[in-house]
Amino acid sequence: MFELFHAIADSSSARVRKYVVDHELSADVRFRNVTYEEVQKDLLARGGSTAPALWDGETLIQGADAIIARLVAHADVGRS
Repeated sequence: MFELFHAIADSSSARVRKYVVDHELSADVRFRNVTYEEVQKDLLARGGSTAPALWDGETLIQGADAIIARLVAHADVGRS
């Protein structure tokens, strides 16, 4: 399962959330709102500082384009 660190009012975060929903990846991606202190601490512990960021269990990917590319790769593997 992926963890998507996002901010509600951030347009880049909204773009990634929309991608997740539009491509039916909600079962694979846990949304984590960085306005909550616990979530912000988890983001920092994984080496991040800003949203959007995606934790894949090993690596933190930051930025909407990079996150969407990672999700595309995940979806492509799932179709094989």
